[in-house]
Amino acid sequence: MARIQLTLLGASGLAVIASLGPVLAQQSTQLEKIVLQGEGGEQPGGRSAAVGKVKGVVAKATTTGSKTATDIKEIPQSVSVIGREEIDEQGAQKADEALRYTAGVFAQPFGPDSDTNWMFIRGFQATATGTYMDGLQLFSHAFGGFYVDPFSLERIEVLKGPASVLYGGSNPGGVINYVSKRPDFETRRYVETGINDAGNAYLGVDLGGISANNVLSYRVLGKIAGGNTYSDLQDGWRGFISPSLTWKPDEQTSLTILANYSHIDETHNGGSFLPYQGTVVDRIVGGINYGRIPRDANYTEPDVDTYQRRQGALGYEFEHTFDSDWTIRSNARFNAANVKEVSIYPNGWAGPTTLDRINFGHDSDVTSFLLDNQVEGKFDTGGIEHRLLAGIDYKFYNIDQVQSSALFGTTPPIDAFNPVYGVGLTPRVSYLNQDLSQQQLGLYVQDQLRFGGGWIATLNGRYDRGWLSVHDRPNFYAPTLDATQKRSDGSFSGRAGLAYEFDNGLTPYASVATFFNPLIGTNASGKLFEPEDGIQYEAGIKYAPTFVDGLFTLSVFDLTRRNVQSNLTPFTYVQTGEVRSRGVELEGKVNVTEDLKVTAALTAYNIEVTKDEDATIIGKRPFIVPEVMASAKADYTFRGGWYDGISVGGGLRYVGSSWADNQNTLKVPAATLVDLKLGYEKDNWGIDLNVTNVFDKAYVSSCQGALVCSYGEGRAFKLKAHTSW
Repeated sequence: MARIQLTLLGASGLAVIASLGPVLAQQSTQLEKIVLQGEGGEQPGGRSAAVGKVKGVVAKATTTGSKTATDIKEIPQSVSVIGREEIDEQGAQKADEALRYTAGVFAQPFGPDSDTNWMFIRGFQATATGTYMDGLQLFSHAFGGFYVDPFSLERIEVLKGPASVLYGGSNPGGVINYVSKRPDFETRRYVETGINDAGNAYLGVDLGGISANNVLSYRVLGKIAGGNTYSDLQDGWRGFISPSLTWKPDEQTSLTILANYSHIDETHNGGSFLPYQGTVVDRIVGGINYGRIPRDANYTEPDVDTYQRRQGALGYEFEHTFDSDWTIRSNARFNAANVKEVSIYPNGWAGPTTLDRINFGHDSDVTSFLLDNQVEGKFDTGGIEHRLLAGIDYKFYNIDQVQSSALFGTTPPIDAFNPVYGVGLTPRVSYLNQDLSQQQLGLYVQDQLRFGGGWIATLNGRYDRGWLSVHDRPNFYAPTLDATQKRSDGSFSGRAGLAYEFDNGLTPYASVATFFNPLIGTNASGKLFEPEDGIQYEAGIKYAPTFVDGLFTLSVFDLTRRNVQSNLTPFTYVQTGEVRSRGVELEGKVNVTEDLKVTAALTAYNIEVTKDEDATIIGKRPFIVPEVMASAKADYTFRGGWYDGISVGGGLRYVGSSWADNQNTLKVPAATLVDLKLGYEKDNWGIDLNVTNVFDKAYVSSCQGALVCSYGEGRAFKLKAHTSW
């Protein structure tokens, strides 16, 4: 089936291009070239301004909200962009760290998890189905996902709200698009090294060059890191290399090849899977107060625990603009990963001071292939300017996985306050042996219309067809199991947005969008789940002042998610759930001067379970996500005299309270955190010191039930030195 659909997809892509022949041949109407001014140089269609370097903290354009290079003000949904300078200013060593000051995003809900970037957008988890790289999805299921190191990125972009009209099935709260560093026809020699106060060090390089005839440009990124961490027993190493090459024979044609390989070999961190009593509140038994579990404690078995990841990717981005100013694009990427891990983690209290534990392991092989063919052009009908985009895209994802655990209750407990390691463990047995494939083929069209002097309308329509195949093989509990289930679904999605751009930089907008999100799993009857779906209404104002380089966004939204999984019993599900997320988001980013940059964000939600099989949680707020978050940060570089090049920065983050259970009986308190940065840069070298959580505030970032609470990151000193030549 996969081979047939790939063949059909390739043929249909050629058909789309071929069908343009008559249009491209027409020269009777001279069309203006689509050029978007911005930082980072120019490429056909002005896309370099939308994927390249961000000046300070203010991005002007993006491709994430429309698949075309579009001014952020013109996109009828809220969009945030974190550029390379802002990532570096925060000293972020993980992608989720870079999102801690972004409105609408709750990052690191499970603390500083070293092997996964965890993010929630508008109340819904985006890690599995809402993460993209260069516009192509990084889908994950179970433990089969892909890890991205932020050193390889030029920007991180967040589109808030449904994105099915652009990308097919995805997280309803929004998507995060990692934008890779690319060859930019510049010679670069950059080296960066750093270490934190736990003893974890790294070395990163960024090298680039140009061929003698200026037709080829290359870039090679690499990083290696290793050592101890802030969690007891955790150590290991990781590294990646990412070469890329751009061929640009003329101003109308470009082909970029992007590749990467990553390797991680480490022991898991602690600080998570901990009980509510002992983290959020003291552990009190029989009138004796045992206090709180240490934040740096780790309850695994170091001689057994392991996490190994080997992953690679190879893809291309092709673009050609014809003399008629119509542009064709084709983007594709193949991903593969093998992830193996063994983890012994807590599972509630077994005694007054001892924690029960689970001995878990898995071996997951993942492959995915993604292809997106597009055509874009501009034309007029009467007094309306059209910017038309049409395309066909395809997703394929396969995971071959075996999950295992020791029989329930056979893993020896461990003392939370005086742990002793090295006890014998009961062997694990497989409870899941599965081969799963998911495919999706989508046809989409978008028209961005300008009329009446300042009106901007955005109309999107899309149809997707998906195929899911699940083959369950024999396991310990079902030694004769050999069953395959298949499901096929089709879905339409749409978006309509209207905005008006005033000369003073104000752009009010309103939009409505529908979405769907395929689910993997079975219901109480053993049948595969239907896709989730829903609708969002959003309105807001975007303001790009004429007197300062800045961008302000105020948005209000009402988002309903239907067909949500609902527990019938602890181990069986039905699809009777519905969750409604309403709220307001405010974000401002300003380059006050070249040396002073300021950002601020406010998020306020009302998230509510509106339907569920469990009547006791209807009207309650889902666990994990806080309803209020706020942040502000600034960075200033001194000029003149002996202090020229010294920079100081600081940030304040407020993470509001959340619930530890869906019945809303156990509350996780709010936390206010302070970050600082000191730096010095002179000529072609510099040094930075970032301090996260300056006052070492002890707090719980979230709880996913009473047995799964996670400590937030404590105080961390990160020292970095860099040079270029």
